[in-house]
Amino acid sequence: MTTELTYLTLTLLLALVQVMLPAAARTVEFGSKWNAGARDTTPEARKPLTGRLERAQANLYETLPLFIGAVLIAHVAGAHGVLTAWGTALYFWARVVYVPLYALGVPYVRSLVWLVSLAGLVMVIAALFV
Repeated sequence: MTTELTYLTLTLLLALVQVMLPAAARTVEFGSKWNAGARDTTPEARKPLTGRLERAQANLYETLPLFIGAVLIAHVAGAHGVLTAWGTALYFWARVVYVPLYALGVPYVRSLVWLVSLAGLVMVIAALFV
């Protein structure tokens, strides 16, 4: 498996973790009865951590389809090399760092880390044209 596909796989595992984190926080906040129920109404998170984890998850999902597509297109086109290897690594590791920064409510640095992940995504896309 190529470096790029390895990072894609790791990013998908990260996405699963980011599904579980806000779900666990909601269960702690609202109880297992709410979690096991039909959830006809979903109360708004009262604890900042729950809301932050939900927003961090939503933020990942904004760029994840683009990342998946770019990595797969690069793989099929045989356009993997330094740009795609570095781009996928930057995207993945920045997304890993982003989660605790968002959960802890760290401003500015969190935005800078998000920009690093975006730069990684752009690198993968740029590799398709060079």
